[in-house]
Amino acid sequence: MWKMKKWMISLLAMLTIFMLAGCRTSQTKTKKSVDKTTTSTQQKKVTPLKSSTPTVFIHGYGGTVNSFGGMIQRLEKAGETKKELVITVEADGTLQVEGQLNQEKVNPSVQVLFAANQDNEWNQTEWIYTVLKYLKQAGADQVNLVGHSMGGVSSLRYLTTYGQPTDASNVQRLIAIGAPFNDFTDTATEQTVDELLQNGPSQQSSRYTDYRSGVTNIPVTTTFLLIAGKADDQATSDGTVPLTSALAPYALLKAHGNQVTEQIFTGQQAQHSQLHENSAVDKAVIKFLWR
Repeated sequence: MWKMKKWMISLLAMLTIFMLAGCRTSQTKTKKSVDKTTTSTQQKKVTPLKSSTPTVFIHGYGGTVNSFGGMIQRLEKAGETKKELVITVEADGTLQVEGQLNQEKVNPSVQVLFAANQDNEWNQTEWIYTVLKYLKQAGADQVNLVGHSMGGVSSLRYLTTYGQPTDASNVQRLIAIGAPFNDFTDTATEQTVDELLQNGPSQQSSRYTDYRSGVTNIPVTTTFLLIAGKADDQATSDGTVPLTSALAPYALLKAHGNQVTEQIFTGQQAQHSQLHENSAVDKAVIKFLWR
């Protein structure tokens, strides 16, 4: 009897050991599988899109080399772009070019400077056309545009005026940062941001009506990011450009069939002249252009 009990105890002990070993093996396999998935996900997140398509940075009214100089430098330091060209447009429309496009997949950047930096948007539109014709001849079939303030205004006017001319680079993406598309009309007391995005501005300036007349010239393949700023949650502008003006073309572009998104930044660095120095705006630019 005692021998039988001893045998049963030994059998139970052996079964327990086998069960524990099986559980431990199962847990180890599951853990390895999870780790492998996590690593794969992390690799996807950090893979940037690299191409030879230039991104053209256009400053605002009264802008200088410093207007976008800081952003380009930060993006270059982060390995997102390589600054290859500085193009200065003289008052007579002639170009002074420093550097060259190398046709390498480095997300090249081109900084455009207007010598007559307080001229009107119609002249700036012609100058943008001249720059894009030069870039076409240099081998860039398409470009991205990033415009701050009046640089964004003139970039959209270029598209509504010329669309997609065969002698100039096609505009693939356009980012407008704090651009007064509806002049300085603030419709915040008349409509919410959601209503603006759905229906357009309740009051429309002559600048906006020009866009409305020329929107059919814009290629539907051009995608847009409209960036606006406000000092705090209660503010309705970035201190210079009303929120409703910076986002004014959203409904117009959407109705035309263009892909368009908007982002609103809040805080001290969302002030008009600080938007292009804002690290959060840098991230939005990177995501829209190269992710």
